[in-house]
Amino acid sequence: MKRRRDMEVESTEITIGIEELSMMKLIKVKLIKHDQQQISDANHHDDHKDYNYHIPTMPFLSISNLVLQVLDKIGPTMAVLRQDIFQNIQKLEKMHDSDPALYSNMVEILKKEVISEGKGTKCPKTCSKALLWLTRSLDFTLALLQLLADDLERNMVQAVQESYTNTLKPWHGWISSAAFKVGLKLVPDSKGLITILKGKDKNNDDFKKELRTFISLLAPLLKEIHEVLGAYGLDRLKST
Repeated sequence: MKRRRDMEVESTEITIGIEELSMMKLIKVKLIKHDQQQISDANHHDDHKDYNYHIPTMPFLSISNLVLQVLDKIGPTMAVLRQDIFQNIQKLEKMHDSDPALYSNMVEILKKEVISEGKGTKCPKTCSKALLWLTRSLDFTLALLQLLADDLERNMVQAVQESYTNTLKPWHGWISSAAFKVGLKLVPDSKGLITILKGKDKNNDDFKKELRTFISLLAPLLKEIHEVLGAYGLDRLKST
């Protein structure tokens, strides 16, 4: 029992993320099998492209919450991004809670807003935009972790700047970009951040392995979400 408690104390955002993403893969497999069976039983020939996409809502939001914790450890430099992520999580959680059975798959939330717009209903695509920006925030996190996995001693300011330039900057307006430049001055040094992220009693090699495992699980999920966003014409939206 004592050993189990010790292991729980040593859990980090990265190790928890690995567990969450691994479980998410199992959920997605079950959903796909369920929908394939429904199609077979119905024996109809409609367009089934939506059955190829399954983004389990609450597990995805759980991963997004882990990103919040990582940003907290980076410090106030990510305050604007952190607030944006937090608000977007709340929007999607509210929609999910309105009908947990239907909206257990994030794609159903997108479909609802797209269908409403198609019927002429005034629809700001609030949840669709929330998913879009959450995904882009995860793109930024993934890019940063990839740089750290390659070199834990990399200059943190340069790593954050490069990750931002390659992910969020193309979609940000001048206000968001200016806020990021101000926050960049507060980025901690790489040694301090790595020490916090990797947890106690863990060497750098083991931490790199964990980072690469996390990256290998997160990257295909983000790729699938971008495909979904593209299918619904949402992937090119920019901030105002």
